[in-house]
Amino acid sequence: MNAPPFVFDKVVRATVGVHSNIPATHVSTAIGLGTDRRGTGTVISSDGLILTVHYLLLGAQNVIVTLPGGEQYEAKIVGKDYTTGLGLLKIERGNLPFVEVVSTEGCVVGQDAFTVSSMGGEKRCADCGVITYLGPFDAVWEFVLDKCVCVTASSLNIGMSGGPICNIKAQVIAVSYLNFADLSRAILGVPGDNVLTVRDELTKFGRRVTAAPRAWLGVLSYTLREHVVVAGVMPGGPGEKAGLQQGDLLLAINGNDVNDRRLLYEALRDHSPGEHINLKVLRNSRVFQIEIPSIRAEDYFA
Repeated sequence: MNAPPFVFDKVVRATVGVHSNIPATHVSTAIGLGTDRRGTGTVISSDGLILTVHYLLLGAQNVIVTLPGGEQYEAKIVGKDYTTGLGLLKIERGNLPFVEVVSTEGCVVGQDAFTVSSMGGEKRCADCGVITYLGPFDAVWEFVLDKCVCVTASSLNIGMSGGPICNIKAQVIAVSYLNFADLSRAILGVPGDNVLTVRDELTKFGRRVTAAPRAWLGVLSYTLREHVVVAGVMPGGPGEKAGLQQGDLLLAINGNDVNDRRLLYEALRDHSPGEHINLKVLRNSRVFQIEIPSIRAEDYFA
């Protein structure tokens, strides 16, 4: 990567370690997130506002932030956004080094980028790569982004979650959300555009208030040969309570055929929490209807 050393140094000085402790009874531990979560955050204002990913903070009793010099502070959770997967923390410390978050509007595939992550304590790791993809993304757990940023990475995958993905100007263009280093050596990032959209609302209200909440079923799914297959259901979630089972084929939602997971998500986005969602399901060569009272994802993970 063709960038002077001070570019890396600027981002490293604004990168912090994030360590969350979650009670074993919280619902997020049952889906594999665990009780001891470690990741990375980025200081985005001199007064101690820190950007990270929301799943590090779900159910957290306390969050400890470690600065590059080793100083530790207990952080306040400012806000979480389930739609974008972003979270904000705040520590009582002023005059901190910080970096700017920018839009991905000028980014192109093949562009140089680099990531910084916390390896625990004051240790940091920087990795160079290039942007390989800019476009929509959807995941198995009812998560969808209209735009994401994928960046190549080495096989190192310690502490990536929540870390900054930067351009050669030391600006944050995305937040590391998932690391596929073991599979395809790529990092999935939530674009800076989303940060700029939600930052003020999360800071003021702790959540999104202008965006309409989306119906949520607690269903894990994937697309296979033009069929949407249920990979599982969230324990205690609406789908499980309604009787949806792993292996079910989802044929239609509210009377409209569905043959792709993203179509399922788009249909759910058109409905509000509290509405009943009717799924046409194929199970054991039988077709039947399952009606699911939808909720907000925020209420499930509260």
